[in-house]
Amino acid sequence: MTSPIHTYNFPTKIRFGAGARSLIPEALVALNVSRPLIVTDRDVAQLPWFPDMQNFLTGLEVSVFSGVWGNPVVSQVEAGLSAFKEHNADSIVAIGGGAPMDVAKAIALMADHPGHLFDYEDGKPDGLPVTQPIPPIVALPTTAGTGSEVGRSTVISDDETHAKKIMFDPDLLPKVVLADPELTLGLPPGVTAATGMDALTHLVEAYLAKGFHPICDGIALEGISLVSEHLTTATQFAKRMKAGESFSKAEAEDHLTARGGMLNAAMMGAIAFQKGLGVTHSCAHALSTVCDTHHGLANGVMIPAAMRFNLEAVPQRFLKMARVIKPEAQTGAEFITWLESLRAGIGIPNTLSDLQIPEEKLDHLVAIAQQDGCHPLNPRSVSEEDFYQIYQDAFGQ
Repeated sequence: MTSPIHTYNFPTKIRFGAGARSLIPEALVALNVSRPLIVTDRDVAQLPWFPDMQNFLTGLEVSVFSGVWGNPVVSQVEAGLSAFKEHNADSIVAIGGGAPMDVAKAIALMADHPGHLFDYEDGKPDGLPVTQPIPPIVALPTTAGTGSEVGRSTVISDDETHAKKIMFDPDLLPKVVLADPELTLGLPPGVTAATGMDALTHLVEAYLAKGFHPICDGIALEGISLVSEHLTTATQFAKRMKAGESFSKAEAEDHLTARGGMLNAAMMGAIAFQKGLGVTHSCAHALSTVCDTHHGLANGVMIPAAMRFNLEAVPQRFLKMARVIKPEAQTGAEFITWLESLRAGIGIPNTLSDLQIPEEKLDHLVAIAQQDGCHPLNPRSVSEEDFYQIYQDAFGQ
């Protein structure tokens, strides 16, 4: 039986369901554009279903930029901007995980704005304003992690220093998201696990962040529930696929359901963290800057240590999260126990040492983490000494 494609409009128009990718031409025609640039990464461009994307776009003038890989950097944006201008593009179709999404948004920002990308850094005292129209973006996520497809910012690193910069504007939010869980079915187990932990970290840190935002709190709790229901299942199916096992029809439907649940959880995490994030992200951003660690993997390794640090500040919030997972939970510490059990079950390394992070990098990691903009909204203030404690805990010391 064909699954229905659902439509919901928060925070932008989302078409969710198996086969939603076939709606690309409908979305572009509704936006009154005809010359899209497809922005994706070099791995996605090699997947067997990727040529179908161009086949869907018959009647439109399409070009492809696939020069994205790893953590996105300025040079990738500049190459993509050249491709956009050479094609005389009027729109972007972003296909992939967080990196292509961020590069696509940055290309759109710079399409009609002068200067350097970092001139538009959010919060920069002498930053340039976004004054020109931004070409519309249609987003098709292929991972369930960052939720960048429903975000209004782009995070790009400097090629040399690896320092991350955030550019923000409401018009960077894609006009349409085509959330098709079939595009995530082939994700390998490591990517499934790491991106899933990224989504979970967004949800957890948004719920714990300082400030009053009951709407984000509700979204975060439901997202945590979805992760608890679907991440282990999705990862187990990924392991079976890697081993070459075949699935029954019922198992294939369960796999699709799990992937769809994680797609929604990832989008919910990105919506919820408009409230804020916290110390896990500051530590993870430093790991990406200093060691080029995959962001989701860094979050997955850091989150138990960060949560042990936070528990005493907001024990009732931890208890509520624990009861989302286990209704009979009696203490917030049970949520951290579940986090550790989840990580073990999906293959996330237990410590930074297991991740081969050199301990001699500790001073540099702490220095970068202290400068990060996420931890000021952490529920417990974080000093330099605290950062050392959290990292040492994550090293297994």
